[in-house]
Amino acid sequence: MKGMKPWVASVFALLCITSVQAAEMDKANVIRDYSDTVAPADQQAYEAGVKSYNQCLSQHGFKYTWTALLHETGDTYQYSYVSAPLTWADFDAMHTAGKACDQTWRTEANPHLKGETSAFLVRLPELSHMPKGMPLTSALMEVIDYKLKPGHEASEAFTNVAKKITAAAEKSNWPGHYMIAKVQDGDQGAPDFIVVVFSKSWADLGAEPDPSLWKMVENTYGKSDADTMRKSLNDVVQDESSHVDSYNADLTYQLAGK
Repeated sequence: MKGMKPWVASVFALLCITSVQAAEMDKANVIRDYSDTVAPADQQAYEAGVKSYNQCLSQHGFKYTWTALLHETGDTYQYSYVSAPLTWADFDAMHTAGKACDQTWRTEANPHLKGETSAFLVRLPELSHMPKGMPLTSALMEVIDYKLKPGHEASEAFTNVAKKITAAAEKSNWPGHYMIAKVQDGDQGAPDFIVVVFSKSWADLGAEPDPSLWKMVENTYGKSDADTMRKSLNDVVQDESSHVDSYNADLTYQLAGK
């Protein structure tokens, strides 16, 4: 993934849930994510059900956006739906506003589901490298899931290294842009953090940034410090996986006129 996988795994810290909620309560940095798995034979009926649900939301003036993503690699019979970044309090209002269409989802889409998972993603702007105003969707998005080894001391060290990497990327105007988010309340087996890399095309996704990430870090801090940072980050990885999603306009919900 553009030379980022060896370091980005450790860019995340395992923060106390209560402290995260308190720190982010008034910030629009929280994204809700649903991921649906369907059987190949049910794809057409499932997508029709999603469109019926979106139509219901529109009829009731539902004002929140759900961006639909189709998994292009990994489990290709999966769909993800992500909200725009909101505050925690916004999800109370969203829940109330969507109740009118709950039955439509249950009758039109649920019968075609093999399974569904849900989690909150808390964006970490201080660990992300994105130009101001850059959208959180693109034609293709590489999503990398990271499960870290336990340990408060280690997670704190990883956060410090991640901040240094992002500081170097900002200072050097590094062309490789990424968003990092902490996964919250994803149940057993969920990753601790995700990294999302945005691409315009497959050619763009496959291209390596120039300089590479670690060369950029080395140019900023020197080879010895860069090697130490890289080793520290690699040491925390327990498991990682990745897949590519594509933006699906047909299944995306956005209130007309927004």
